[in-house]
Amino acid sequence: MRCHDTLFRDKRIVVMGLGRFGGGVDAAIYAAEQGGRVLVSDLAEPETLARSLKDLEGFPSIEYCLGSHAEEAFRNADVVVVNPAVPRDSRWLAQAENAAITTQINLFLERCPATVIGITGSNGKSTTAALTAHLLESAAARGSVPYGAVWLGGNIGNRPLLRCLSQMNAEDLVVLELSSFQTEMLASPGMSTKIALITNLTPNHLDRHGTFEDYCAAKETLFRLQSGTESDPSVSLFCKEDAVGREWFEKYRSQQGRTVGGYSAADVPKPLRESFTLPGRANLSNLAGALAIVRCLGVTASQVEEGVATFRSLPHRLEAVAEQGKVRWYNDSIATTPESTMAALDALEAPKVLITGGYDKGMGFLDLGRHIVAQVKAVVLMGQTTGKIADAIAKAGGSPVKVERAASLVEAVNLAAQQTVPGDVVILSPACASYDMFANFEDRGNEFRRLVRCLKS
Repeated sequence: MRCHDTLFRDKRIVVMGLGRFGGGVDAAIYAAEQGGRVLVSDLAEPETLARSLKDLEGFPSIEYCLGSHAEEAFRNADVVVVNPAVPRDSRWLAQAENAAITTQINLFLERCPATVIGITGSNGKSTTAALTAHLLESAAARGSVPYGAVWLGGNIGNRPLLRCLSQMNAEDLVVLELSSFQTEMLASPGMSTKIALITNLTPNHLDRHGTFEDYCAAKETLFRLQSGTESDPSVSLFCKEDAVGREWFEKYRSQQGRTVGGYSAADVPKPLRESFTLPGRANLSNLAGALAIVRCLGVTASQVEEGVATFRSLPHRLEAVAEQGKVRWYNDSIATTPESTMAALDALEAPKVLITGGYDKGMGFLDLGRHIVAQVKAVVLMGQTTGKIADAIAKAGGSPVKVERAASLVEAVNLAAQQTVPGDVVILSPACASYDMFANFEDRGNEFRRLVRCLKS
């Protein structure tokens, strides 16, 4: 690729945090292709980063500092591209006082020629983003639409953005799933998306943000930085079923240069609701959000009928894994908050055995405890939060729930299987992050899928 990005050409670039989900790889390759002298620096050891390092094998000019950070590299850097997982108050970042500090998402938004749609929220953002892209692509396949190619990326993982810039055109659409870590690092007015949607807001990542208010503020940056004019307004979409969404709808609805809309599961037309295969009201809300976006882009309900019917759940998101002895098993490893686990329980109408628990992000489980008592016949607890969730179940009172404790996912699957009879469902929906036992939710979900398929009928 011809070098043309002056931010990188002949500059000392530190990519801080290679990570395992593709953003660090994308930034490192882009900076190297643009003529930068790139150092990838990560506290993780090489074996932990094996997949990402393999993706960089074709770029011998990239150097590495793995297992530690070198303060000198940050002091001498011209540009530091920060992984979203890096805390903003990192002591190593403080050494880079003479460098331009940026992120993969900021770099992309500054350079992208296409119309960008940003989707954030606590639960459902991955499904809403993937569903939006699927509906747009389906509509385009059926006939004339007022846009070109559709790109999907961001927090949804392992999809390059910066390296695809040269292939994008002004008439294209880019659908980005954005985490709170990514939105809080959006840097300046106008560095946001043309269309922004939030699914809902419930406490999450409090180990990073501290309070629910600070977590909400990180998400709100996406909307606060939106800019537009009366003739070409930005679009902000809020879920009418969410308390914070309703509050932000009122806050932004009178702002000039912005079109504000609301959506809810009740807005989904009956024919689309009947053809949609994903279970539960939460998924209907995700569909309503996707429909609100495509309407803003000139796509009609009739143009997306086929797309609604053909969309399937993403891996690890209430994914039907297997049926063993007339017992259905679901992988909902993406559920890293109590609210997402409660939504999963609400979505399935059958006697339930729940596998839950994991890394402690500092959240409360009282509401989850009440949900378990009301809907679950047996629960298997694992991970750091075992005691907290057990206490929440005990405090909920009501009908007795059989509570088992497991030291591993292997033991949890076996214990869950012992609690089932034909007609039951078993759900892995941890309500917690995976870091106490697994590298990430995908590793947890993949191992669950493997264990379930190894069970004898």
